[in-house]
Amino acid sequence: MKLLLGKNFLLGAAAIGTVALFCGFGGNAPASGSASLSAPVVYVSAPVYKPLAALHGDERFPQGGQIYFFDNAAKKSSLLVPGFFAAVDPNISFDAKSLLFSGKKSSNDAWQIYEMNLASREVRAVFSVSEDEKPADRIRPLYLPQNRLVYARRTVRGFALEAAQLDGTKIMPLSAIPTSAQPVDVLEDGRILFESNFPLGGDGASELYLVYSDGSGVESYRCDHPAVKGDTNNEPDASSAAGRWGGHQSANGDVLFTHGDSLARFSSPFATEKAVEAPRLAYSDGPVEMDANTWLLSATIAPQKHFWLSVYNTAHKSSRMLVANGTNDLVEPVLLVPRQTPHQHPSGLHDWKYGNFLALDVRTTRDAPLAGEAVAVRMQALDASGKVVDLGTAPVESDGSFFVQTTGNTPVRFILEDKAGHTVRAERGWIWIAKGEQRICVGCHQGPERASENKVPAVLLRTTTPADLNLKATSQTQKSDAQGEN
Repeated sequence: MKLLLGKNFLLGAAAIGTVALFCGFGGNAPASGSASLSAPVVYVSAPVYKPLAALHGDERFPQGGQIYFFDNAAKKSSLLVPGFFAAVDPNISFDAKSLLFSGKKSSNDAWQIYEMNLASREVRAVFSVSEDEKPADRIRPLYLPQNRLVYARRTVRGFALEAAQLDGTKIMPLSAIPTSAQPVDVLEDGRILFESNFPLGGDGASELYLVYSDGSGVESYRCDHPAVKGDTNNEPDASSAAGRWGGHQSANGDVLFTHGDSLARFSSPFATEKAVEAPRLAYSDGPVEMDANTWLLSATIAPQKHFWLSVYNTAHKSSRMLVANGTNDLVEPVLLVPRQTPHQHPSGLHDWKYGNFLALDVRTTRDAPLAGEAVAVRMQALDASGKVVDLGTAPVESDGSFFVQTTGNTPVRFILEDKAGHTVRAERGWIWIAKGEQRICVGCHQGPERASENKVPAVLLRTTTPADLNLKATSQTQKSDAQGEN
């Protein structure tokens, strides 16, 4: 059975479009094979490193930094990228033949992205910049399949995610939130793991999110978010206000990351994070897997001390020093080995300015029951000036379903209302729908353990035309008093 929904919205027996509105699955396939314990290591040495500074639009390397090559056999380090005032953010290509990094030729330059051929040591700029141009900072480059890359570019609202070809063409915006986002890994299934604040678009603790390489399907990796200070209606399993950052996918598909002064993992069978038995240290990043029982770590005993590199054996719970420098932070370690190329994500976006949201049942939630019966959904957006704009309401059917259309690549949020117009559940943060995206969600802030019922939602039995909640130039800006869960 196939139903034509509004403007080219197609739903078949197998749902097409992105399933799950904001929280979803992650890392359910191996990312790469095991790397040799004797593999060379590439890392950054910097006088000062501030891991989460970019999430507030600040400088992670205020005094610059340099990329070094560590010969694991000879136990010696050597400068890998000479001729730059600063070179950081190394990322090895899937065939281990080239290296992406962000660098500054001189101290007054903006951060720009370069690629080094590791055999010839030749360096080229990825993006063309004229001599009289002052470009925006571009940082944290990661290789994508099909000769593409993802990176973060500085904007007036913070760092935004973008993708482009490795020759600097076909630039595509991937994020549309009024705050910074930083890519940290490309998962085996092709999705980009990035860190931003919670709630998304807010200024709280750091959290890990996912987005496809065409800007669609944005969601939390898991829904057990860090606690929000002063929030009395937060998720029951959000145990602390410490943020999550620096995630890397392991060979078994788990994502390993830093959570405050500890390490943790996301594993597909579990709806919440699982603790990792490791020393209580200040970590600069998540673990880099060397083999099934061995991790490469960047850590220090206290925030005022410098980060060092060590090798941690998860089976024996023992560690050994790899590289240390008493005057510099040693961070951003990567293994110089070939790795599995992630799957290419086949984009299903249409050439539209809008996107469609189909909610199957807003009553389905991993949190406490709704505060009342939801009969309408109100949408809000942020306009170009950053003001909250009310987009109007659409009906919620008796089975909890609704179907709306809204402007693509625009920050939006949902507010559920009862018959009296009172809020029964709302999002605190912002999400977006990509232009041409068809988005299906199971429920209201549901966890990854949720699945939809095998039935046609009532809203589609009533109409196959989505309610028009597009951003209009004449919309009135309003202040929101919504209080909600995500």
